Amino acid sequence: MKGLEKYEIIYLLKNNYIGQLSFFWKNKPYVLPITYYYSEADNCVISYSGEGHKIDAMRLNNAVSIGVTEVRSVNNWKSVLMHGEFEELDGAFAKQQLHKFINGVKKIIFFKEGIYPDLISDFSSKTTTKGLPIVYRIKIREITGKSRNY
Repeated sequence: MKGLEKYEIIYLLKNNYIGQLSFFWKNKPYVLPITYYYSEADNCVISYSGEGHKIDAMRLNNAVSIGVTEVRSVNNWKSVLMHGEFEELDGAFAKQQLHKFINGVKKIIFFKEGIYPDLISDFSSKTTTKGLPIVYRIKIREITGKSRNY
């Protein structure tokens, strides 16, 4: 196992869109898959959700982690772990970030899978609440990466 260089970490984040978000809720750690978009310019992860315990938890304790892993085999994988802070977005800025998320994820899916999804629901969970989704970002404070390649 070896540590990843910064350029390798950025490459992994920019070329994937599913991560594992970890947070605390009622004194228990939770890990849930999320669809994300990594914004290199802002050094953050952008995502969205409906109301629920994940959003409630992050509003109470904004310290979160996100893991992104690319596994080819038991002896060939790369993994990145980010620690950061949840920030709920609103207004025009939230709409702009959601647009960046949608277009960014569509491009990644096209390059990785050869399909171009029409709708956000083609690649990300639908929100269960009526009204607008909750758009948020995770401002990355610390990041590490590891790999194994035998």
